[in-house]
Amino acid sequence: MSGPFESYDDLDDVDERLQAADPGERRVAIIALGHSGDPAAVAHLGAMVADPDAGVRQQVAMALGEFDGPDSATALAKLLVDPEQAVAAAAANSMAEFKDPACADAILPLVKHGHAFVRMGALRALKELRRKDTLKPALEALRDSDAAVRVQAIGVIGFLKLEESIPALTASTGDPDAHVRRAAVSALAFSQLKPAAESITRTLGDDDWMVREMAAETLGLNANGLVAVEQLIAALADDFWQVRLKAIRSLGKMKVERAVRPIGKCITHEQANLRKEAAAALGEIADPDAEPFLILVANDGDPEVRKNARWALQQIAARKAKTSS
Repeated sequence: MSGPFESYDDLDDVDERLQAADPGERRVAIIALGHSGDPAAVAHLGAMVADPDAGVRQQVAMALGEFDGPDSATALAKLLVDPEQAVAAAAANSMAEFKDPACADAILPLVKHGHAFVRMGALRALKELRRKDTLKPALEALRDSDAAVRVQAIGVIGFLKLEESIPALTASTGDPDAHVRRAAVSALAFSQLKPAAESITRTLGDDDWMVREMAAETLGLNANGLVAVEQLIAALADDFWQVRLKAIRSLGKMKVERAVRPIGKCITHEQANLRKEAAAALGEIADPDAEPFLILVANDGDPEVRKNARWALQQIAARKAKTSS
């Protein structure tokens, strides 16, 4: 039996299939074009963006995602503004796969489109392209009335990693929407300047636990994270164990010895993930004062907790041996 795409190998013959009366046959032809891997297929797919059948246009949007470059971006830009939500969503997903910076030329005008979904999709597509000329429209989009658009704008700014954007990201940590604040905290991770670490530290007091969790995690990635040691230790008493876990991880990375006892108090928590992280952090710090806490979980019912506790005890033993030699 022949394969389903065997008769579509010749792109010169595919136009006849694309003009078939049956939308199903047109969709099969489009799938074949997407699977062909031939850049010449983009022109054929681009000619189908105005097909009267929404299912066909949706298939075109998905097929174009197999090709990078300005021509594919131009075609997908037309589908991103399609009146059918399923078509626009497929176009947004395909555009997010672009890597060629030249694609930005077709996408940038959509950042100011009247529909929030289009603005969001355009900004999402611009992230991976990392073109410096996308910074200004992304900064302007931080004033958008739609929170989802502001989140994607922060994504563009965060991918560019330009220190000049720190004031805007810092301001966004006070956004009324928690998702925007969380995105801003995450984006600040790229900066190794002290003001960024100080901005992240302030968000450890955010009303939303997911923002606090992101702050606790991000500080462990920052060269100036040590400015937040006291706040991270305080976060070990957070009402949400997820926040405690990220604070423990960051304190372990920083090897903060005065955090040993506060971390040790978390090691018998009912949540196994927290016990496991606490044991690992105590091993990273390798302070002998951690031994009593680690002994408590050396035979823990969770194998990962036991593994981390025993490793941590080995780290402490190695440090003792090195000190005494």
